[in-house]
Amino acid sequence: MSTLRPQYPLSVLCRVLEVSRSGYYAWRMRRPSKRAQENARLEVAIQAAHIRTRQTYGPERLQAELREDGFPAGVGRIKRLRKKLRLRCKQVRRFTTTTDSTHALPVAENVLAQTFVAMRPNQTWVTDITYIPTSEVGTGASYTPSNARVLPSLFPNRTCEFPRIRLSIR
Repeated sequence: MSTLRPQYPLSVLCRVLEVSRSGYYAWRMRRPSKRAQENARLEVAIQAAHIRTRQTYGPERLQAELREDGFPAGVGRIKRLRKKLRLRCKQVRRFTTTTDSTHALPVAENVLAQTFVAMRPNQTWVTDITYIPTSEVGTGASYTPSNARVLPSLFPNRTCEFPRIRLSIR
């Protein structure tokens, strides 16, 4: 009604919405309910706890956090208010170690030594391989390099394309 009020008289709006004028004015003057006031305070506490916990706590852990802060509330109520506030947990993924350094195999020396400048063509080539895990019967897991076709040279404006290769690590 407040958005249409400048365009139409109040009596027309009340008649169309089937609301009495006195009911409309009573509604406008009414204070928020006790529950609405509690929800407003709880929303502020939820937002503060959400930020304080690095946006990683779900409703159950958030409930314990809020209880410590003096805001007792049920999990369902916390879920409803989080949804209203559009608060979601960040999905923290554990770091997966992909390097196996505990082996007796020879290790190639670092010839490039982080010097990414080439003085002549074909002096230094680099590549980046993205591994996609696949499963093969009897071998456990093998990996397929997905981007190993174009090898850029460190000499300016030189690239070389090779046919796609398949690498199996067993």
